[in-house]
Amino acid sequence: MRLALAQLDPTVGDLVGNAALIRAAVDRAAEQGAELVVTPELAICGYPPEDLVLRPTFVAACEAAVAELAVGLPIPVIVGGPHAGATGVCNSAYLLRDGAIEARFDKMALPNYSVFDEQRTFVPGTGPVIVDVAGERVGLSICEDIWVTDGPAHAAAREGATLIVNLSASPYHLGKGEQRDALIAAFARDHGVAVGYANLVGGQDELAFDGRSLVYDAAGELIARGVYCAEDLVVCDVPGGAGEIAPLPENRDAELWAALKLGLRDYVNKNGFNGVLFGLSGGIDSALVAALSVDALGADRVHAVSMPTRYNLSETRTDAQVVAENLGIDFRELPIEDLRLAFHDLLPEIDGLAAENMQARIRGVLLMSLSNQHGWLVLTTGNKSEVATGYSTLYGDSVGGFAPIKDVPKTTVFALARHVNAVQGREVIPVSTIERPPTAELREGQRDDQSLPPYDVLDPVLHAYIEERRSPAEIAAAGLVDLDTAKRIAGLVDRAEYKRRQAAPGLKVHPIAFGRDRRMPITNRFS
Repeated sequence: MRLALAQLDPTVGDLVGNAALIRAAVDRAAEQGAELVVTPELAICGYPPEDLVLRPTFVAACEAAVAELAVGLPIPVIVGGPHAGATGVCNSAYLLRDGAIEARFDKMALPNYSVFDEQRTFVPGTGPVIVDVAGERVGLSICEDIWVTDGPAHAAAREGATLIVNLSASPYHLGKGEQRDALIAAFARDHGVAVGYANLVGGQDELAFDGRSLVYDAAGELIARGVYCAEDLVVCDVPGGAGEIAPLPENRDAELWAALKLGLRDYVNKNGFNGVLFGLSGGIDSALVAALSVDALGADRVHAVSMPTRYNLSETRTDAQVVAENLGIDFRELPIEDLRLAFHDLLPEIDGLAAENMQARIRGVLLMSLSNQHGWLVLTTGNKSEVATGYSTLYGDSVGGFAPIKDVPKTTVFALARHVNAVQGREVIPVSTIERPPTAELREGQRDDQSLPPYDVLDPVLHAYIEERRSPAEIAAAGLVDLDTAKRIAGLVDRAEYKRRQAAPGLKVHPIAFGRDRRMPITNRFS
């Protein structure tokens, strides 16, 4: 059989547009002699549809779109879409052949961990489904069905399938691709069957899907792989043939950058914004967001504002302008010292930290006003280290509609800044910006390490506390920091929950990210 995996970037709810994507991919596959096309999970409606699935009209529209898609297809297609079953809605794979829906498999293993909440919206199916296509016995499975031990995909292999196809929507995080490779290779080798794994690509709210669709032969050898973080059509012969094996990013920084770029691009484009706007301070975080925005959207859609007070050093003001010039973006400087003094005259009692935060909130007002006027999406530039510890001003520098580096620790921000310069072969982000001690510049001589441990100390502790769920005592016992410091950092994280609950959505790029992954109570006395 000549198998084609349609690695698509659908948009949730765009049934007409998604069907057009599928049909175009099928036509290209037919031109290349494919005898079966497999789409990603829920390709007809996009993934995850979340509570849209609880609307009967939505499910009915999806089923109608699948039936309409079946008409006129030149070759058999397995397409993902919801189905209203007798006991609830199923996450299904439809076999479309000869103008009709010939068979349907309903996902049996419904994930309910991390970002997944499928038991809220779907009911599980029953039994494996095997169909005959082009001389192969094809076992149908959907995403988690192949991840669980002795699951539906395993049952299909035992019952005589010679090819297992898996319609997948596997969200990206660092290291996820290697996990998929090992899982699919082991499955194919253990069961002696070929596997075609069609993965989604694109950004959907806080999730990025990296593609990397896979075909393994019955010996567990990779024979085809889709490109990373872009749409693709993966075509190869099964068994015995070899397709194109797309290269992987050359290093961790390149992998992470491509996922961030994809997620930001799709969030902006799919939500209809004509551009993005952010405060460009001369610091490394906003410089990195500027470079990312240009790479994702093009310089003509990127707008930046510097809003200095007397506390901003001339060096940072200069670096902000240099970054804007290096990237060729729209840039303006709006000094806010007079506004700061006017607020102080109106509220003379405001002092200390409250006065510092007032500056950040003035900047937030200006950014949101420009956004309101021009239709630009405001990007907040906070990194994971700041978001974790609450090192930001609510309704100030946290203002924005999207947070592209929300799940990127500060130490990784430095690494990505160097990566940008290395890829460009020039100093896009000034070395002075990278090497200058981080500061919010809200008072004379302020530095981040006056309020937080140095980031090379802080970030490993945050990883241990947030992603590994270790206690302060366990962190101290591991030798990362002393117990008092571990308790202090954990306390910062816990007390900042109310800020995070109000923060902009941002891309998930680590196994546990704030938002969909980590759901903690705001009112919480457990220490």
